[in-house]
Amino acid sequence: MFVKVFEDQLGVGRAAADHLLDGNGDSREVILPAGENLNSAPLDSAFAGIGENGHLAFNDPPADFQTAPPYLIGNLDEAGRRQQMGEGWLRDLREVPRLAIAMSTRQIMKAREIIVVVPDSRKAQGAWFCFEGEISPLVPVSLLGTHANATVYLDKACSSLLRPATLAAFAAAA
Repeated sequence: MFVKVFEDQLGVGRAAADHLLDGNGDSREVILPAGENLNSAPLDSAFAGIGENGHLAFNDPPADFQTAPPYLIGNLDEAGRRQQMGEGWLRDLREVPRLAIAMSTRQIMKAREIIVVVPDSRKAQGAWFCFEGEISPLVPVSLLGTHANATVYLDKACSSLLRPATLAAFAAAA
């Protein structure tokens, strides 16, 4: 469903330079050629999400900030699977995959630009770590604050734990 929105509404996935991953087959067969493509040229933009547990693009805590492969296959814990269901991507926990393909944190940070959209109060703690917390593998989203060109879009509920000074600083920069 998410990929379909990107294709239909934004045109992402239509250009030869776009690399969408099909997670319906053997994940190992998907990530190897995709990783080779990714390593062959700089990554212009990375679209990522954060989770209630502070994960960054399915790099669950504790994340490996040093891993070299561009893509990883990770096990989704029950909390992560419930989050996917709670966001409305799937109707029932049985529909939520137990495995996810994730771009490694190291690869995400190589992108020239990172774009993150974070709705919902359930992700407020992750947003706090992104802007005000210490960098830690226990909260992978904390890495975003070190990137020179990361744009994080928060709704009001998601920004509810941020200090007024933090919000004012970002509002002034916009």
